[in-house]
Amino acid sequence: MRHRKSGRKLNRSNTHRAAMFKNMARALLTYEQIRTTEAKAKELRRIVDKLLTMALRNDLHSRRQAYKVLGSHQMVQRLFDEIGPRFESGVGGYTRIVKLSQPRKGDCAPMVIIELTKKGAEATAEAPAKEEAKPAPAKKAEKKEAPKAAPEKAEEPVEETPEAEEKADKE
Repeated sequence: MRHRKSGRKLNRSNTHRAAMFKNMARALLTYEQIRTTEAKAKELRRIVDKLLTMALRNDLHSRRQAYKVLGSHQMVQRLFDEIGPRFESGVGGYTRIVKLSQPRKGDCAPMVIIELTKKGAEATAEAPAKEEAKPAPAKKAEKKEAPKAAPEKAEEPVEETPEAEEKADKE
């Protein structure tokens, strides 16, 4: 019986499964979005979320554990220096699985896109947007004061008729 045994076998041996998830984790951290089957994505999510939690701890032991999974010093450095700091504000929810409408041709396997919730381009765009948002309320306050001054001095509308033009010429 298979009671209380976590994880999917995906019809692969233990070493094949470990190598596959190692490669998929590297690809997800490199490209920040990959296309795969639903079952593989749900298993990969467990591995990548643990890696990102290690990146938030950011100590030597965590780096060594991440190296065991990734097998590349460059990937560990990117994980801890670039990707990890993006997720400091939140707890969990580091990956998103989006189901695609069309299944895979051949075996009709349900396909998904697994991606990091905060991508590199979005993270850099959010920082300037927050800085610009702070001065915005001050501008709104100035705009509120401006309409109060306008009713004090009201200008009369100018008529554009031939008689009005003659009056303007005489003055």
